Amino acid sequence: MDNPTIQYSMILDHLIGDKRSVKDLNPAVMGGLPVPPKSEEQKMIERGMESCAFKSTLACVGGFVLGGAFGVFTAGIDTNVGFDPKDPLRTPTAREVLKDMGQRGMSYAKNFAIVGAMFSCTECIIESHRGISDWKNAVYSGCVTGGAIGFRAGLKAGVLGCGGFAAFSAAIEYYLR
Repeated sequence: MDNPTIQYSMILDHLIGDKRSVKDLNPAVMGGLPVPPKSEEQKMIERGMESCAFKSTLACVGGFVLGGAFGVFTAGIDTNVGFDPKDPLRTPTAREVLKDMGQRGMSYAKNFAIVGAMFSCTECIIESHRGISDWKNAVYSGCVTGGAIGFRAGLKAGVLGCGGFAAFSAAIEYYLR
């Protein structure tokens, strides 16, 4: 008790210094609910769901479903469904309308699935490479995806696709974050 400053600094160092290990922080002590440790199966499933392959597959399936619904909807409100240029006054049959709705739905579904898988895969790869999750990953991924899709029509279309997708991705990330 001859030097209280040393004892105070030792206690302070123990409470908030390097000697306090991270594993001592229990959520139950801090007012949260206690969480049991994860089993190996839970860790394995978590690693699988965080993989780029799973994220890309999920985006592909989601894009397919969303694109199919969007294609069926746009075909349903399109006035040119079943239009015959030889006989413009003829009313299309229900079979022709349904056939066109199915074809357009499948076309949109494939396109949305490809774009969703490309974007998700490139974003995940870029995020893994950079080691940080921020808005730049989506912008870079948008540029890669838009450039790859546009490049089929030439270099100028690829550059415009890169810029357009990157700008759209930046706007979406700004809105969502």
